[in-house]
Amino acid sequence: MRLSRLITALTFAVTLQATATPVEDYTQYLPDGTNLAFMAQRVGDTTPIVDYHGKQMALPASTMKVFTALAALLELGKDFRFQTTFESHQKIAGDTLQGDLVARFGGDPTFTRQDLRNMVAQLKQKGVTHIQGNLVIDTSVFASHDMAPGWPWNDLTQCFSAPPAAAIVDKNCFSISLYSAKTPGENAFIRIASYYPAHMYSEVKTLGPNSGEAQYCELDVNPGELNRYTLTGCLRQRNDPLPLAFAVQDGAAWAGEILRDELRKADIDYVGHLVRQTQPSEPGTVLAIEQSAPLHSLLHTMLKKSDNMIADTVFRTIGHHYFNVPGTFRAGSDAVRRILRDKAGVDMGNTIQVDGSGLSRHDLVAPDTMMQALQFIAKNDSSLDFISMLPLAGYDGTLQYRGGLHEAGVDGKLSAKTGSLQGVYNLAGFLTTSRGTRIAFVQYLSGYAVPPEDQRTRRVPLVRFESRLYSDLYRNY
Repeated sequence: MRLSRLITALTFAVTLQATATPVEDYTQYLPDGTNLAFMAQRVGDTTPIVDYHGKQMALPASTMKVFTALAALLELGKDFRFQTTFESHQKIAGDTLQGDLVARFGGDPTFTRQDLRNMVAQLKQKGVTHIQGNLVIDTSVFASHDMAPGWPWNDLTQCFSAPPAAAIVDKNCFSISLYSAKTPGENAFIRIASYYPAHMYSEVKTLGPNSGEAQYCELDVNPGELNRYTLTGCLRQRNDPLPLAFAVQDGAAWAGEILRDELRKADIDYVGHLVRQTQPSEPGTVLAIEQSAPLHSLLHTMLKKSDNMIADTVFRTIGHHYFNVPGTFRAGSDAVRRILRDKAGVDMGNTIQVDGSGLSRHDLVAPDTMMQALQFIAKNDSSLDFISMLPLAGYDGTLQYRGGLHEAGVDGKLSAKTGSLQGVYNLAGFLTTSRGTRIAFVQYLSGYAVPPEDQRTRRVPLVRFESRLYSDLYRNY
């Protein structure tokens, strides 16, 4: 049964334009069973021009980043910077630091190995070549799990879902090359760059090029302690290696090993051990420091590229800053709700937000709640400079190649945050119409599925739907 047959009589009164085209005339282009909630409203108005299931709860996917970014600007300020420091409670005597070296990681999602190398250089410039103590990896800025409730288990080892830990180096992601064996039945072998402090073991069976076993024999990765991973499954014989990338599961161990390696390269030795510090402690004297770019720059990247790690480290940092406790996903959720209520007048109501990225399948938001945030953003954009951070249709970010919007003729006219999960195609943002009217809109589309034989053209219905919907919205308001 097509979706249009399931629409109640009341929805026939909802129209998108003056010529009374009902919304279900657009849903007819979507696959059977697709769920749609859509709202459009002129900026500054309180009455929607389209309200199609505007209170229906839906998976927001990455449109959740709109709430995260807005709360971050209101709470932390656009000039906030993450910082990473080397500290000590002891003095430097001659060429010796007479105590532990504490590497205090602050959740900087953009921190790199080069940044860590720069900090080691700062330490060396102070004359230090010996550390009479331990290397302490301090991750106390965050607490509890580094993964939010409702994240799909099979995504956790993917780099786009790398745990947003306090200690992050090079996005906590590493790559390998998987080579098939020359003889079928033997294990494939792995090559990993020596500068990655991760250990990979292969239990991958090499199959002949025409083996029928490969159809249902999948590659799997099983993470263990201290960033040890076992790759299992099958691989058909191939001439070239198979490139793969995986998310670091233990950020503290990853950062600690990299620090130890950089100290060794700088000829700085230590007599103690590599240890972790997870409980908040009094800061020591700062011996070296690196800071991130300002928050507004980070949010620009987060929204344009839909960067999950930036979103979730910012989310946890909001909770840490607002409540003055180690940042957790729960603290972030409570803080965002209060900040948006008190500073933006956004009533989150029964919205469920368990993370800052929208990766969680527990998240639920209604279009009219998102609309409140969009209206506040538009009203205060001169100070927030928010809309410029959103992807611009046909030009950049995740909207650079959105086929339906290109066909609708709205390239350069529509700025919106995308939201994509399996079967989910969302948009939340702004459209400047042919008459110069600025419209805020929210598209929550889920349950999108096509038959297996149509997978290669699975986006065709979406393109048809969006091209007609946004073309009419652009031309008629």
